[in-house]
Amino acid sequence: MRNNKAAASVVRSVTVLGATGSIGDSTMDLLRASPERYRVEALTANGNVEALAKLAKEFSARFVAIADTSKFAELKAALAGTSTECGAGESAVIEAGARPADWVMAAVSGAAGLKPALAAVDRGAHVALANKECLVCAGDFFMQRAAKAGACILPADSEHNALFQALGSGNRDELVRVIITASGGPFRTWKPADIEQATLAQALKHPNWSMGQKITIDSASMMNKGLEVIEASYLFALSPDEIDVLVHPQSIIHGMVEFSDRSVVAQLGSPDMRTPIAHCLGWPDRIKGPAAKLDLAKIGQLTFEAPDFERFPGLRLAYDSLRTGKGATTVYNAANEVAVAAFIAGKIRFGAIARLVEATLEDWIRGGNQTPLTSADDAISVDHVARNRAAALLPQIALKAS
Repeated sequence: MRNNKAAASVVRSVTVLGATGSIGDSTMDLLRASPERYRVEALTANGNVEALAKLAKEFSARFVAIADTSKFAELKAALAGTSTECGAGESAVIEAGARPADWVMAAVSGAAGLKPALAAVDRGAHVALANKECLVCAGDFFMQRAAKAGACILPADSEHNALFQALGSGNRDELVRVIITASGGPFRTWKPADIEQATLAQALKHPNWSMGQKITIDSASMMNKGLEVIEASYLFALSPDEIDVLVHPQSIIHGMVEFSDRSVVAQLGSPDMRTPIAHCLGWPDRIKGPAAKLDLAKIGQLTFEAPDFERFPGLRLAYDSLRTGKGATTVYNAANEVAVAAFIAGKIRFGAIARLVEATLEDWIRGGNQTPLTSADDAISVDHVARNRAAALLPQIALKAS
């Protein structure tokens, strides 16, 4: 066992990109619980001035940035009389990532989170990655940049964090496969015809996790699991054939790794995002976490099922896009975001989400657009093109479903 006393005495400077979102909120909870261990360097938010200013005052943040430039005057007024510097717009959020913090939580959602995360990566920081787009849209060059700068990428979502912990039990040449678990979401036992007609309220009733609206809908469609397959491939340099998905309704086992001796190492824990975040925040040591203690006797049983690609075609499309490569995973993600927004707005049925993603991928491939992505601007450009194509295809997809 490690002796943590020396490490625990060092104050770690922290930046939280996306401090007012669900991941940011969990991160701030953990910082709040150990004020003697952490000092806040910078915080960012998209447009919630009130919450950002409140956090800046509570944690004496040195710098805060609001992405919405129209909110800059309001933010500055809210922090008048404090020593906290303020900024607004994309450049200010990137500046927050570039500031000298030991540890950065990259939790800005969407493609907007890519450049701030790269700013932290390029200076060799420890980056806890909660932004899927960094890997799904730009995985190859993102990990190459991290390796070049000597940055440490720590996966902050539960499944990849579980794999990260389990992979430490063996060497790369001993690895057979990794297994990402999925709850199956609210529609796990539904018939495909019923899933097609599912309402927004039904899609938002996740059986285990408390998450934001977009990710909860992605969980219901299993698009979220598809995104996690893509992330795992880039994060751990795995081929699609080395990544399996297993439905595990209890959400207690978050990930498993099988080695050549047929040992399978698993990470277990209560379904609480603060557990993987706490692991990242303390790494390479461990800090006290606030999640409920795991009581396996009370749970009684753990069950498993193979994923159903007929019910959840979005998962199949993730593997297809990963094998296609050259920007296809960026298209997959962008088209899904357009589809989910359309579903929330009542423009398409739930079942049309995967159909729009598939149609966008097929259209993009037919257009001969595949090309390696070598920069953030490349990834953002493909993302923009894919969103436009998905939006253009949306009316005919909606019409087919009506």
